[in-house]
Amino acid sequence: MSGISKVDAIQVFDSRGIPTISCKITLDCGVSASAMVPSGASTGSKEALELRDNDINYHGKGVLTAVSNINEKLAPLIIGIDPSNQAEIDKMLIGFDGTEDKSTMGANAILAISLAVAHVAAKEKNIPLYEYFSNLYKEITGDYLKPSIPMPMFNILNGGEHADNNIDIQEFMIIPSGAKDFSEIMRWSSEIYHHLKNILLSKQYLTAVGDEGGFAPSLKSNEEAIKLIIESIEASNLKPGKDVHIALDCAASEFFDGEKYILKSENIKLTSAEFISYLKNLVGKYPIISIEDALDEDDLEGWKLITKELGNDCQLVGDDLFVTNEKILSNGVKQHIANSILIKFNQVGSITETIKTIHCANKNKFKSIISHRSGETEDTTIADLAVGLGVGQIKTGAPCRSDRIAKYNRLLWIEHESTDILLNE
Repeated sequence: MSGISKVDAIQVFDSRGIPTISCKITLDCGVSASAMVPSGASTGSKEALELRDNDINYHGKGVLTAVSNINEKLAPLIIGIDPSNQAEIDKMLIGFDGTEDKSTMGANAILAISLAVAHVAAKEKNIPLYEYFSNLYKEITGDYLKPSIPMPMFNILNGGEHADNNIDIQEFMIIPSGAKDFSEIMRWSSEIYHHLKNILLSKQYLTAVGDEGGFAPSLKSNEEAIKLIIESIEASNLKPGKDVHIALDCAASEFFDGEKYILKSENIKLTSAEFISYLKNLVGKYPIISIEDALDEDDLEGWKLITKELGNDCQLVGDDLFVTNEKILSNGVKQHIANSILIKFNQVGSITETIKTIHCANKNKFKSIISHRSGETEDTTIADLAVGLGVGQIKTGAPCRSDRIAKYNRLLWIEHESTDILLNE
């Protein structure tokens, strides 16, 4: 294998027009590859630190300090190292930072290198990135996961921090669970999405889209959003609860004031128990099979209650709750809270740590969902990660906007080129 000869990072832009990092790694043999780092809007308080410049440029959102950290401080650490030594490289970067939350160098700086290392190693080996991730998982954990095409969650109606409207729940998603392959998944989701647009127009609602491509109208209630999606599924000659299911991302920390869950769209304030009853009612009325961040990240008693009440009937996903952190997930397992975890590699800051968290989930029979962030780029790494680690589910926005569609198009190519990799069941 050839060693790393050059590491070069620059400031680029994400899908919201906010600066982020692109990192390119070149090997002695001349092979090079690059990767870009995403950024979230609705973030958990325990996420690794995304280093921003906090100066007069870009409203303080610039990342030139993190870029400089890569080019001047982190790059010299890995020059000459074989890029296939992913775990060793990640460990060196994390160790040099020396903090729990990667606040010295920035999690975005460390992740940019970690991702680029994976890309260039796969490229030099002349294997698909998903195969590299599959091999890496086995190397790090000793276990093997069969690669598979993930079932997507399409965020087709946006609220909360992802839209400028009055809907409290952040994401209303469709899961085309009855589709036979990924091509059919994309056809169904596209048709439902465009039926939803026409239905919204017929009701004189706005059809502007939010950060993740879903429509962002102001509605009478959160339940109205679900009804509109049901109508759109049926307009596509598909059956809700059979062909297509619904998933929610409450992002409840965004409307929790420390005591009550405040649903402004419905002008109500609910205790934990009352909000759990609210969600149970929705699950009972509609084909909802997954709820993400149903409660505030620190409302652990509420999480215990909802897991007891809904855990057998519904996928309860921890995002802000677990922030892709193996230690936090392990504590959650011990406390019997949630049954699934959302995986966002920029929450933790490296590929190696991400894999270890997924392994922890697998050992404890938790489901994992590979996820984008609201601030995305054309980088498609998460598509290969979801396939290579066989997690079975991916969440990467509506069938709209090139920053989201890029991931779906990558999955279509994987399905086309790899006939032995099937849709996860």
